[in-house]
Amino acid sequence: MTFKRGQNTKLLLVVSMFLVLVFTVSIGWLCRVSAINKEETYENLKLFNAVLSKIQKNYVEEVDTEKLIYGAINGMLQALDPHSSFMPPDVYKEFNVEMKGSFSGLGIEITIKDGVLTVISPIEDTPAYRAGIKAGDYIVKIEGESTRDITLMEAVKLMRGPTGTDITISIMRKGFSEPKEFTITRAVIKVKSVRYKALEGGYGYIRIKSFQERTSVEFKNALNKLETENGGLKGLVLDLRNNPGGTFDQAIKVSDEFLDSGIITYTEQRVEKQGREHSAHKNESPHDYPVIVLVNAGSASASEIVAGALQDNGRALILGTQTFGKATIQTICPLEDGSALRLTIGRYYTPKGKSIQAKGITPDIVVSDVTHSVNSGETKTKFIREKDLKRHLEDTKEVTEEDGASKEAKEEKIPEDPQLERAVNLLKSWYIFKKNLLGCDAS
Repeated sequence: MTFKRGQNTKLLLVVSMFLVLVFTVSIGWLCRVSAINKEETYENLKLFNAVLSKIQKNYVEEVDTEKLIYGAINGMLQALDPHSSFMPPDVYKEFNVEMKGSFSGLGIEITIKDGVLTVISPIEDTPAYRAGIKAGDYIVKIEGESTRDITLMEAVKLMRGPTGTDITISIMRKGFSEPKEFTITRAVIKVKSVRYKALEGGYGYIRIKSFQERTSVEFKNALNKLETENGGLKGLVLDLRNNPGGTFDQAIKVSDEFLDSGIITYTEQRVEKQGREHSAHKNESPHDYPVIVLVNAGSASASEIVAGALQDNGRALILGTQTFGKATIQTICPLEDGSALRLTIGRYYTPKGKSIQAKGITPDIVVSDVTHSVNSGETKTKFIREKDLKRHLEDTKEVTEEDGASKEAKEEKIPEDPQLERAVNLLKSWYIFKKNLLGCDAS
C-alpha cells in the first residue's frame, strides 16, 4: 500500500493522538492529563516519529505506513494486560456486529496462552461446535500458516469471512500425536444470548451464553414465560457455564432482577477519586423462589459479576467449579480513523468487597465438570483461567479465609451433566425440607 504525503500526515496525526491517549489515559470521560508525564510523553512521541521517518526513508523496500503504525500500537498494548487490545477499522466493525448478536465466522471464543492461539470455548450450535472443536484446543495453523506470534485480532480477522466459505484450521490437543486439520464452513453466527426450558416438577432452567446488548431483555422475557406458562416456578437453575462475559451493564441488570436491595458490585478506576457502588432496585414482580447458579472455569467477567452478586447477597447457591477469575473492566474507545482501543480501566469487587482477580469465585457446592471423549479414551476438558494468561493483573487485596474454598464444599462425581442434575436435586430437597421439617407450605 502506497501513501501520499497527505495520507501519511493524517495517519501520523491519528497515531500521535493514540499515543497521547495511551500515555495519559485521556479519551472522553477518561481525560485527565498527568502533568508529571508531559515531558516524558513529548520525548517518546519525538522518538517514535524519528524511528518511523528513518524506516520510511531508508528501509530496503517501500513500506506500508499503516501496517507499521498499527504494529507499533499492538506492541504497546501487548505490554499491558491481556484484555487491552487495538482493533483496526475492519475488526472494530466486526466487534460492533458481534455485540449485536450476529456475525459470520466459526463460533469460538479464543485467547493467546503462552504465545499459542487457544480455544476458550466453542459457542453452542455453531460450525466450530458441531465440528468438534473443544475448550483448551491449540490452533497451531490457519489455512496452512503458522499462528506463532499471531495477535488475537489478526486471528479473529482470519477466521471470520463470508458465509458459506470454508476455512481449514490445524488443532493440537492432548491425546493427539500430531495436529489434526478441521475444515469448517463459515456461517452466520446468530448468538441468541439466552435460552430456557421448563424442567419437570415446576422447576425452570435458563442459560445465558454471553452478555450482549439485549441479554437483560431476553432474560426477563424467559423468566416471565417460565413463570406464567407453567403456573409459577418452584425454583430456577441459572446456567452461566462457559459464559465468557460481555457488557458490564447487562450483568448489572440481570443481577438486579433477583435483588431488591444491596450492592451488586463495587468498582474502582484510576481516574476516579472514589469507587462506585452499583446497587439493586426493588422489583415490581419479585421472584421469590430458590435459585442455583451453575459455573465453571469458562465462566468469566460479566458472568462472575452475576454469580458474585447473588452469592454475597445470599440470593443464590453457586454450584460447579472455580470460575475464570477476571475482575477487570474494559471500555471501548473509538478513534478518528474508524479503529478503536479496548482498554482496561478499572477493577470490580463483589458486594462483600472481595477481589476475584486471577482467583475466581469459589462455588458453595463443588461438583466436577463433565468428562469429554477424546479418541477412544476419556479426559477432562482443560480450561484456561485468568491466572494462566501472561501479563494478567494480580489481585490487589489480601487473601482471607473467606476467599478460599468453602469448608463445606465437597467434590462429587455424578454421570451425564452432574452440575445440572445436582442443582435440580437440591431445589427438590429444599421443598421437601421446607415442608416436612420446617412445617412450611411448599406450594
